[in-house]
Formats: sequence, structure tokens, C-alpha cells
Amino acid sequence: VVYEQEGVYIHSSCGKNDDQDSLMSGILRVIEKENEVIVDWRPLDDTLDTSNILCAGKDSSSVVEWTQTPKEKCPQGADRPSSYEAEWDMVTTVSFKKKPHSNGDATTHANGESKWSFLFSLTDLKSIKQNKEGVGWSYLVFCLKDDVKLPALHFHHGDSKLLIECLEKHVVLSESPQDKRILLVNSQNKSLSQSFENLFDEPSYGLLQKLKKDPYTVTMGRFSKVTNYIFESFRLSDPSSQRRPPSEMADFLSDAIPGLKINQQEEPGFEVITRIDLGKQPEVSRREPVSVEEWAKNMDSEGRILNVNYIKQLIFKGGLCHTLRKEAWKFLLGYFPWNSTKEERANLQKRKTDEYFRMKLQWKSVSEEQEKRNSRLRDYRSLIEKDVNRTDRTNKFYEGENNPGLILLHDILMTYCMYDFDLGYVQGMSDLLSPVLYVMENEVDAFWCFVSYMDQMHQNFEEQMQGMKTQLIQLSTLLRLLDSGFCSYLESKDSGYLYFCFRWLLIRFKREFSFQDILRLWEVMWTDLPCQNFHLLLCCAILESEKQQIMDKHYGFNEILKHINDLSMKIDVEYILCKAEAISMQMMNCKELPQAVSEILGIESSSVTPDSDTGEDESGAVLSCPKSVYQSISTPVIAANGTSTQQMSETQSLTPA
Repeated sequence: VVYEQEGVYIHSSCGKNDDQDSLMSGILRVIEKENEVIVDWRPLDDTLDTSNILCAGKDSSSVVEWTQTPKEKCPQGADRPSSYEAEWDMVTTVSFKKKPHSNGDATTHANGESKWSFLFSLTDLKSIKQNKEGVGWSYLVFCLKDDVKLPALHFHHGDSKLLIECLEKHVVLSESPQDKRILLVNSQNKSLSQSFENLFDEPSYGLLQKLKKDPYTVTMGRFSKVTNYIFESFRLSDPSSQRRPPSEMADFLSDAIPGLKINQQEEPGFEVITRIDLGKQPEVSRREPVSVEEWAKNMDSEGRILNVNYIKQLIFKGGLCHTLRKEAWKFLLGYFPWNSTKEERANLQKRKTDEYFRMKLQWKSVSEEQEKRNSRLRDYRSLIEKDVNRTDRTNKFYEGENNPGLILLHDILMTYCMYDFDLGYVQGMSDLLSPVLYVMENEVDAFWCFVSYMDQMHQNFEEQMQGMKTQLIQLSTLLRLLDSGFCSYLESKDSGYLYFCFRWLLIRFKREFSFQDILRLWEVMWTDLPCQNFHLLLCCAILESEKQQIMDKHYGFNEILKHINDLSMKIDVEYILCKAEAISMQMMNCKELPQAVSEILGIESSSVTPDSDTGEDESGAVLSCPKSVYQSISTPVIAANGTSTQQMSETQSLTPA
């Protein structure tokens, strides 16, 4: 508790009569709770514990209406636990009936005693209205971002300035130009916009502001539509000049992600990458997907994977047959340990089932009244429902409005909000979950695989966008090494920031490839071969494939964005995987690879000369050479002519870089 003040009143019948009963005395507190700051007011006789709002117990039948709902027919997997989840059937049937309500009811409880209590997070505060100086008691009115106005708080026993001073330690307050009594909250560390609203129904000046504030939403939509509006926006927004040159576009886009710097030659501390001859890209072939028989041969009698490196390399070179994905993805994503036995995995699933349904019970047990008073949970639910309704329906698993797959998608995402309430739900997460749920055909397994995937992708969705900044800078570094001429061309067209790759990186190409192709692409990336950040080399492969057309046709800023956006669903996944693999080999074989690139790809610099007989230095330590870690694999590969060839002996040692 960083602030506490008694004698803070609500005048419930203000203006109607002077009855003393219309004055309700209460306590106002500002509470720091984990990464959140809460403002909480409640009457002196109100004993409601705010910490329980999201943690209703199993027996809290007072907050929900327990109703038996017909069981949805969900796809059954062969390896799905047969009886254990039945113990949790009641959790799935818990629901509460929604009643229509308006914003005006936001502070009303189900019982009369707590009718006026309220609490809210500072992240939801829009403005504070103050009383006129010298007129009556000092009072404040809080207005939230969803335009809910809370009851005026009258400070009978003291001034409200101490509260304002306390709040200013956590948010920036500034006077409204229209009314000096109103303090506006300036959210400098504003959370990412988490909405799929259609930007293109707005006037162009509105779109300009949306793009500046929220590159996520813009790039998740049809980015090509943005470009024609954008130049109009500049003309409309500048009264002193009806036209602005396209050269200012780069400056505008750099504001969309503050702190992003691409031109590393101008940045102190960065290595200047000069033109380096990488040599010719090698020819690369891919093999057939890993079969059930190959997977079974690499497992002992207790269910342990015998040679993890070998099986990962098989997957990298060919992917998995669909029958194997349900089992293999759990290993690739880290839900199952690679060295676990079948029995250990069964026990793990049992524990994880318990844990999942306890979290699911939390949000299932939140009443309508409680949810109205927790704006973050309410917002999460609203955003999830919107995104789930926009799920790609080309896959039969998600066809229809009330499809069981869509219901499970919603429930898993809501439960993830309980698992990581600070991050909650951000636009794009449903794109990452839908293929996982499709493959798992099981609510619990899909959730924990999604949790593991989000552990990898977490930084993409954090409000500072540090993960996205880093990846765009790294991508620019790799592309400059690969083709400095193409980089210079993009910069000359105000496209050096590579914003057209934003969506690729944010949701790992989910909207660029067909549903089946994304399954193949993801499982290859999850092997972490042949180097770290292989997804950046996939971006390089796509851009290099399109370089000729972009440069030959002299595409400008608009045309580049439109062209890249129009590639969606037209990219050959096998071709791009081959090209990205060839680029990785090309870079790993380079003797003068810049340190910045080595760090991005996770390749240790080596002092070993090409003709060294051993990989050891004078101390006997083994040194790592920049080389392709899968070149020693013994697998049948499908060459360009369709013939099958054998590369090397199966007994060859496999050592990852």
C-alpha cells in the first residue's frame, strides 16, 4: 500500500437531498501489486478481499450459476488420456449467464453492501477531473479508458493533492487544453493495441495516427492498403504544405517503433559490415518427411529418444509425416523432455492436466459483476472473442460459427491469461495457437505446447517491442551482408527499416503460407537447426527471391509494400527452406564472417585454419568451426530429379555447432 486515506466519501444522493445517509465514508488506497498499480475505494464496512476476485474456489457457487451443458464432441487422439480428464468435467460445464449491462453499471455489486466499491488499474485510467479551487470539499472524478466515469470521491479529512502526487510517480499527468481542471493520463509506456479493428474504414488522418501508435495492428491487416492512404495523410495533416516528399516516410516509420535504428554504420558500438565475398550458394535438396517407422526405430523399450541430434536433423531436412506430429511436436516445443520415458511423460500429463483445469476454473468462476470491475480481464475476453471469430476457416477443424475447435481456442487463450496475467492476450496469439490445437486435438496438450511456444515468442508481444526491434536490426545486418546492393536500394526507397517483414517475424510467417505449409515450416524451425535465428534467414531467402522483380521494375515505397503483402499464400515452402538452408551454409563457410553476424547465428569464431588436422588448440580444447551441423547426416534425400541418394555413413558423429 503506497497511499491510504480515510474519510474519502461518495455522495450517493448528491443534489437530491441533504440526508446524512447519502454520504458514504470509505478508505481509498493505492496498491502496488506485482507489475500493476491498483486504485481501490471501498466503504469502511466492506470486507471484500480484492485478491480473490480472480481466484474463486471450486465451492464458490454464489458467484456462478452451475449449469450442465451438453458435451461438445471433440476430436479424440489415440494417445489421449482416457479417464483422468473426466475428473475435471465439471470445470468445463461451469458457466455464468451474461446479463445485458451498460457502462453506467460498472461500479454496482450484486449485493447492496458493496454497491459502491470499485477498483481499477492505472493502465486503464484515462483522466482525472478536479474540483474548482476554494469551492466545497476537494473531490476527484476518475474516468477510465472505456469512458466509464466512477463516482466522485470527496476528501473530507484532507486534500487530494497527496493522491495526485502519488499517482504521478506511476503515470504522467498533464492539464487538458480544453479544461485545466482535467488531468489527462499520458501513457508513455502504453501497452500494445490489442484489437483487430478494421483500420481502413476510417478517414486517412485517423489511419495515420493508428499506424504511428500501433504498427502491430497495421501490419497484421492488409499492409498494402495502408500505403496509398499514408501519403494522403501527410498532405492532410500538414496545413503549411499540401505535399510532403516521400523521403520523409522513413522518418515517419521510425517513430512507429521508438528506438529502432537500422543504419548500423552510424551507431557507436556496432561493427561496420563491409562488402564480403560469401561465395556461391550451394545446391541444397530436401528429403521425405520422417515416417512413423523411422521415429520408432530411434526409441528404446522405455520410450526414450536414442539420438536426439539425429532425429532433429531428420526433421530439419524433411519435416514430419502428419501422423507423427501429435507426439513429436511435444518434444520439439519442450513440453516433453527429450530424455523422458513413456511412463514419465504420462505422469507429467497427469500433473499438467490438474494444473490446467485449476487455471481454467479461475476464469470460469469469475462472475459478471467481478468481471465488470476488472477491466483487464474484460478486455482480454473481448479481444479473444474477436480474434477467434476471425480464425482462418479454410481448415475444417475451425469451420462453422460454433465449431468445437473455436470453443477450445477461446478457452485455451482465456486460460493463458490466467497463466500469464501480466502479458494477457495480445493480437496475434490466436494465430500461433490455432495450428498447435489442430495438431494436438487435445485441450490440455495444446495449452502446454502453446505455453512453450509463447516462452520462445514472448518478447514479440511485450509492450516495449524489444523483441521486434532486435529482430529487425538483426535481419538488416544479415541482409546487408548477403546483398549490400539490395539493402542500399531499399534504403533509397525509404524501405530500409524492413517494416514489410514485421508480420513475418511477429507470428512466424503464419499468414504468409497455407495452413499445411505452416505446419511444415514451424516444425523445421523448432529443431533450432542449422543455427539460431534461422527464421531470419527465411526472411532473407524470401527477400532475395523477390529482389530481381523489385529492382528491375524500380518499385518505390508503395509498390514494395504491396508486392511483399501480395506474396501471402503464394510462397513455395520447400523452395524457401532450401534457399534459407543454402544461405546458412554460405555464411557458415565464410572465413571472414563478421562478429555481429556470428553472434546473430550463434556461431563461435574459430582460430582453426582450413587445413588443421584436429579441431583442438594447444590446451586440447575442441574448437567450433563455422560449418553446417547437418552436413554429416545420413538420410535419403530427394534430389532435383527425384532420385534418392545416400549422403554419409550412419555411424558418423553428429555434433551441433
